[in-house]
Amino acid sequence: MTLALLEAMAVFTAVWTTTGLWARPLLADSLDMTGLFGQSVALTLCCAAAFYYNDLYDFRTTRRFQEFVSRLPRCIGILVLLAVPVYGVVLQSQISAGAFTASLLFTIGVVLLFRAVWYAVLQSPALSKRLLIHGATPLARKLIVELATQPDCRVVGVAEDADQLRKMIEEARPDRIIVAVSERRGQLPVQQLLEARMRGILIEDGVEVYERLTGKLAIEALTPSSFVFSKDFRKSRLAPALGRVVSLLASAVGLVVLAPLFGLIALAIKLDSPGPVFFIQERVGLGGRRFNLIKFRTMQPARRYHSEWVKDNGDRITRVGTWLRKFRLDELPQFVNILRGDMNLVGPRPHPASNFELLVLVSRNAPAHGETIPYYTLRSMVRPGVTGWAQVRYRYANDLEEEIEKMRYDLYYIKHQSLWLDLRILFDTVKIVLAGARSESDEAAHAFATSKSAPPPLGFAQPSPRWGSLIRSTPPAVRHDTERQRAG
Repeated sequence: MTLALLEAMAVFTAVWTTTGLWARPLLADSLDMTGLFGQSVALTLCCAAAFYYNDLYDFRTTRRFQEFVSRLPRCIGILVLLAVPVYGVVLQSQISAGAFTASLLFTIGVVLLFRAVWYAVLQSPALSKRLLIHGATPLARKLIVELATQPDCRVVGVAEDADQLRKMIEEARPDRIIVAVSERRGQLPVQQLLEARMRGILIEDGVEVYERLTGKLAIEALTPSSFVFSKDFRKSRLAPALGRVVSLLASAVGLVVLAPLFGLIALAIKLDSPGPVFFIQERVGLGGRRFNLIKFRTMQPARRYHSEWVKDNGDRITRVGTWLRKFRLDELPQFVNILRGDMNLVGPRPHPASNFELLVLVSRNAPAHGETIPYYTLRSMVRPGVTGWAQVRYRYANDLEEEIEKMRYDLYYIKHQSLWLDLRILFDTVKIVLAGARSESDEAAHAFATSKSAPPPLGFAQPSPRWGSLIRSTPPAVRHDTERQRAG
């Protein structure tokens, strides 16, 4: 948010200055300062929208200045597509094409300079945060991967026990210590952490840091008390009521405005393949209540039982269904479910009744039958939605492991549910629909986490020096150690 605001101020100043200096000799006294202000604001908003659309405010996507520059040409193309109609049609600009071109070029130069300075400042040794992780746990590994995407952080080491912690505090002199131990009772080095805190070193909980960095919960590291005593989950009476009103208005308007599109999609489905226009499936909603969810049909009708996972049904997707799924148009009939009271615009996606029973069974019988899904039933505490936090941050779930990954995002939404988060999800949904794909920040983070350059899984049987190699095994752009400043 700070970056977006500062960059918007820089763009506004560049446009105001360039357009004003270019136009004043040509227009003399006729130069309308109000119009100039409006055009400067318009180009600033267009620039912000283009940057947001291309994930240029997301450091998980643009970790380095070079990555920002590589994405800039496409961003400029979108900026021009947005700015030309705004200038020429909406604002009916009196400024010449030359002034517009000059302001655009000067703005690009200002943005490049601003970002270069921003990245240099963030990565400078004086301002970058030196982080020490305490705990040899899977959570520690995940934190190292996530912290590697932050340009202003340097992981200087991982301490496995109290003796290592004391030694590494003296040698590495961290600014913060992240506690990522799996069991704190009787194992937390309270004395060492207290001494570090008295020396001005900030002590942070690894679960909270992971949540802040990723927008999801580390459910395997949570305890019931972390939910019971959490200061989140604050639900005012106004927010749900306002969200429900917005959902009802949006669905009613959507059904009226998009009625011609509904007709075209229905015709395309009937011409493309035999079968009904709509796909109706029993889903589980608020409080475990079941309802019939309505979607446009995107598959050939099943002649026998199929699993609910997308990977097992790829051969059944029709030609029209491929496009409907790509741009999420198959979800539009769910406006009817909103009017019925089954759903809201935003919320966790309702699971099919068959999957719901399976997942509840697995969560209850995990020791004997498979992986546990902690706190799965919490999903039924809120009304499901047409779109949700997991949908804009992750892809379709193809197995139980990916379903658990989406659960992390769902629980984060339930914990932090608010009108502002709902608005952000709606904006992200529009971006994904226009792009016809899931968010690029998720693509980048998933690719990095699964690549050969990502830190390897923790091996508990290995000796402690593995932590140095684990940190150094990240690529040069994200490498951290105690001797060198962060590269890239």
